Amino acid sequence: MLKPLRFSPFSVRELRPEGWMKQQLRIQADGLSGHLDKIWPDIRDSRWIGSDREGWERVPYWLDGFIPLAWLLEDPDLQARANRYIDAILAGQQEDGWICPCPAEERSRYDVWAAFLIGKVLVGYHDCTADPRIQPAIRRMLRQLLDHIQWQTLFNWGAARWFECLIPLFWLYERQPEDWLLDLANKLCVEGVDYQRLFRFWRDQKPRRQWGYLTHVVNLAMALKAGGLMSRLDGRDPDEDARDMLRQLQAAHGNIAGYFSGDECLSGDSPVQGTELCGVVEAMFSYEQLLQISGAPEWADRLELLAFNCLPAALSPDMWSHQYDQMTNQVECTPLPEDAIVFRTNGSEAHLFGLEPNYGCCTANFNQGWPKLALSAFLRCPEGIASAVLIPAAVTTAVDGVRVSVELRTLYPFRDRLTYVVTAEAPVDFSLLLRIPSGAASATVDGQPAQPGEFYACRRRWDGVETVEVLLRQEPALVPRPHDLVGVRRGALLYAVAIDEKWERVEYERDGVERRFPYCDYRITPQSKWSYAYVSDRFAAQEHDDFDRPFSTLHPPISLTARAVEIDWGFANGVCLPQPRSRTPLGAPRDIRLIPYGCTGLRMTELPYLPLETDE
Repeated sequence: MLKPLRFSPFSVRELRPEGWMKQQLRIQADGLSGHLDKIWPDIRDSRWIGSDREGWERVPYWLDGFIPLAWLLEDPDLQARANRYIDAILAGQQEDGWICPCPAEERSRYDVWAAFLIGKVLVGYHDCTADPRIQPAIRRMLRQLLDHIQWQTLFNWGAARWFECLIPLFWLYERQPEDWLLDLANKLCVEGVDYQRLFRFWRDQKPRRQWGYLTHVVNLAMALKAGGLMSRLDGRDPDEDARDMLRQLQAAHGNIAGYFSGDECLSGDSPVQGTELCGVVEAMFSYEQLLQISGAPEWADRLELLAFNCLPAALSPDMWSHQYDQMTNQVECTPLPEDAIVFRTNGSEAHLFGLEPNYGCCTANFNQGWPKLALSAFLRCPEGIASAVLIPAAVTTAVDGVRVSVELRTLYPFRDRLTYVVTAEAPVDFSLLLRIPSGAASATVDGQPAQPGEFYACRRRWDGVETVEVLLRQEPALVPRPHDLVGVRRGALLYAVAIDEKWERVEYERDGVERRFPYCDYRITPQSKWSYAYVSDRFAAQEHDDFDRPFSTLHPPISLTARAVEIDWGFANGVCLPQPRSRTPLGAPRDIRLIPYGCTGLRMTELPYLPLETDE
């Protein structure tokens, strides 16, 4: 038997994004994500739809985000294009249930990670459409997979990511509980990587210039949810494995967003090491799953830190280009010398913004980040409805047979107020659980104190239209970092030195793929000073009313003024030095501008702190 989820997701048909969140999804649809099937051969001409290009993970990766994007935006054109792919995939499923596009004689060499991934995609499509073809297709796929791994055990990515298959497997079991599904879940666990044991005796504290499945940042980001998923079967603590993994990973390889580096494998705690975009969106999905399984609010806190900082930082504000690797201190994005690549297992152009920097996996996979975040805004719980991720959104559902809607009107994380409008068509009792973010210094709900880092329960009889006001007090504060550096955080937003940026368009052709505007690459160089140290721990916030592009470099919705001095940091081979060459002030303190980390293309995020000014 499966242990029930603490929080269950609402369907796309019940949820709708609003405000800046809907605008962000629209930007994504109007950018690269909404056009890959028109211009990128690995999607446009994929074997998944009967052509001859890549027939493994890229179409499933893209559909995993494109499908919820299309239905959240209620966009008929996007939906029709998604339907075309799903129709082709279902039509291509073999009589025995095999669903991936490869001949029978190649099955033994085909990494079934793609089958796990397409299973997730089909579950998401069913959530959007309730298509009756999906459940039998998933059942046939999983039944064939059970037979397949009896003689062809998991290997490579399938072994590293076995737990991803539990998502379609559990989905099917909840609708069609058959014992063989539990047998398949057990066999996947036995044949796959045992991450619980790996981190019980972990030995990868030091980064190496060596590629490996067990230090691969995306595998580890995905594996954060492995123990939580298995807890539904074996009763273990759903959070323990993820907490232990994060404790060890952050101690050795942590970054300021509470995540860990990986360019493309674990790479230490230096602010000039990279973090792969695929890892960011997969960690977000892991946190979303853990939040549903255990209900612990810490996963929503971690989710927001990645979603409001690392995800937008790796995308251009118009979402026509992206990075493979982002650096915490990133003062230039130009090709690195081949003999001085700072990334340990990636190439010299991994940090450029473009169509397909380094590898194409992130081109397809970044698409899931924003849509799945939107789907986590509200979650169903036994007590009623939980507001989990604090983004503008609304949910309409039935509670005890009464039609109820809850709308969150907010500009959080850029502002401190959250207004809930609850509409009940008849009197009904239920709890509205409001997550109070741990990054708030204090909070009130309708004037009553609320504890940051917890859910606040508003239990009452709802009737007609009622409002609930949440006020957060979010104060800028210094965050200690390794190597005697600090960062600045206010609530869920990290801040970095605002650097004037020059974006240079680069158009060319490689491997038969044209990079022509707007599908081109960019090189970015700084046009203002960036080498500073903070001299005060006091910061002043300024709000700006421009949300056309919520994570705009030129027009951020909020900024901070900080006091700083210039220092001699040092720059070589396309990157700033990991630590400043000298911390001696080069002049008098001055005001500098900080903007949200997620609004930056270039940034200095971790700086020295030289307390030359005090409040006295």
